[in-house]
Amino acid sequence: MNHKKNSIFDVSFEDLKDILVDLGQPDYRIKQLWRSLYHEGKKSFSEITNISKDLRNILSKRFYIDLFKPKIYLSSKDLSTDKALFELKDGELIETVLMRYNSDGHRNSRKTVCISTQAGCALGCTFCATGQQGFRRNLTFGEIVKQVLYMRQLALSEDMKEVAKGSRTKGEIQGVTNIVFMGMGEPLANYDNIISAIRILNDPLGLNIGARHITVSTVGLVPQILKLSEEKIQINLAVSLHASDNETRSSTMPINKRYPIEELINACKKYISKTGRRIFFEYVLLSEHNDSEEHAYKLGKLLNGIKCHVNLIPVNPTDEGIYGRTKSDKARNFQAKLKKFNIPSTLRSEKGIDINAGCGQLRSRIEL
Repeated sequence: MNHKKNSIFDVSFEDLKDILVDLGQPDYRIKQLWRSLYHEGKKSFSEITNISKDLRNILSKRFYIDLFKPKIYLSSKDLSTDKALFELKDGELIETVLMRYNSDGHRNSRKTVCISTQAGCALGCTFCATGQQGFRRNLTFGEIVKQVLYMRQLALSEDMKEVAKGSRTKGEIQGVTNIVFMGMGEPLANYDNIISAIRILNDPLGLNIGARHITVSTVGLVPQILKLSEEKIQINLAVSLHASDNETRSSTMPINKRYPIEELINACKKYISKTGRRIFFEYVLLSEHNDSEEHAYKLGKLLNGIKCHVNLIPVNPTDEGIYGRTKSDKARNFQAKLKKFNIPSTLRSEKGIDINAGCGQLRSRIEL
């Protein structure tokens, strides 16, 4: 019987287990294969030497190991941020960003990967480069995970170089420490695939990244937020708020007309009640649009008493965008106003401005 070859990364653990059982393999074989693919990052079946040559040959006739190779790869001048543009099998282009953070006395050094979940986006946020491109398709869970596999290989290679120099011990090898679903696309609009990807990323036999080091961002799809609250995964949820009233939010985020702020905030409260987890509210500062003292006061009143943390983010300007960056002193003043409502916040440090690290910006450049 002829089988069309597929990416092995688009086969779930259970389906792959069933295939091996049908081939007469013992139960432990699936764990060996899974660990080789995800934990060890093997690039071909010939490298998976803990299974027999006959089994490797059978699997290679049904599947291929198609790790990503970047079409374009850029590094920022300060070497803190790398960005890759990957071309998928059907020619679609997606972006992935690796961000390096040094220890600051409060948190250990970490390497965070920002991953895409869709080719394009249907939600049309006016300040977002991806939102200006339109939607083409969802990514498979394999395409989501392969972004992390590529960046992890790079991160581990950097760690090993530090070990060789004596600036890090083998016990301090980290690779990728954090994942944020904040790249191209709306993660919760590709719900099933992101949940499957998260389970692989979190799996001790997979990439073994702690659930509390994984953050999923959403523009505010209320039904999916409520559905996510029922999942038995202790991940972080980040909600892109970007305004404190419906008129301002609807002008930049069309989704607000379907799920207005009152409905969104109620869903967030239910999520917190169900999970016990705080929510991160993302707030992109847009000059002369949502960054006044009055906006800060409204935001403070809206979120007062909610278990949350606000990330204030200076916008990455785009060629097609109409918004400028809020000046740093005005951003600090905005943050000070929030503090009066006892709302913790972080003024996000800027990463990769010189390499267009904002999601969708590199793809836009390629298509010019």
